[in-house]
Amino acid sequence: MRSDGGDGAPSEDGGKPDGAVVRDALGVGVAVGLSGFAFGVTSAGSGLSLLQTCALSLLVFTGASQFALVGALAAGGGAVTAAAGAFFLGVRNAFYGLRLSQLLALPRAVRPFAAQWVIDETTAVSLAQPTRRAARLGFLVTGLSLYVLWNLTTLLGALGADAIGDTKAWGLDAAGPAVFLALLAPMLRTGTERAVAAVAVLLGLGLLPVLPAGVPVLVAALAAPVVLWAHGRRNASRGDREEAR
Repeated sequence: MRSDGGDGAPSEDGGKPDGAVVRDALGVGVAVGLSGFAFGVTSAGSGLSLLQTCALSLLVFTGASQFALVGALAAGGGAVTAAAGAFFLGVRNAFYGLRLSQLLALPRAVRPFAAQWVIDETTAVSLAQPTRRAARLGFLVTGLSLYVLWNLTTLLGALGADAIGDTKAWGLDAAGPAVFLALLAPMLRTGTERAVAAVAVLLGLGLLPVLPAGVPVLVAALAAPVVLWAHGRRNASRGDREEAR
């Protein structure tokens, strides 16, 4: 039976074969990295230049935020609103970093470079490993394969956007939301998490006709504090009833 170390990271006994870790990490990196093509096409279709499109993937490198940015621009939203929506989606990576900093325990000199790869996929692969060694290997292989492939397919998508033509005719404008939902769905394990997602969807879709492009995404972020407040109130009321008995 494996025990956890005192620092919150898994202990080094009961490891996982390196080959299995690499196989799982490459599977995630390749599968998600190919969707960079859809981003390249969508970004170019929204009016961004080849340089701007590639710079987003090289420097921002967080798919959901990139799709949110170009999606808002394509819908006619302003640059500030689009950037704000992308920023709030990207904030989650900071929380991933807090957990991964304990799990991976990388040298200080490496952390600024590793921070670029702190995203949904690298976090999921790292947390799924039984040991620190396996977590580091999973993080490295997932981050490297995904970063290289995402940027390559972004370039190919942007270069091929003119040949493809109208992205809406091909349905590629829906690629961003589809990829984001595919990543999000497995993470909704509790009733509270599913409630937050449902309220966010209702807010986002309900406000689309009345608010400028990009703003409904920002308002939908209010779903989390609202649902958590209601959940807390319900638990408090339940506790009061139990005490009254």
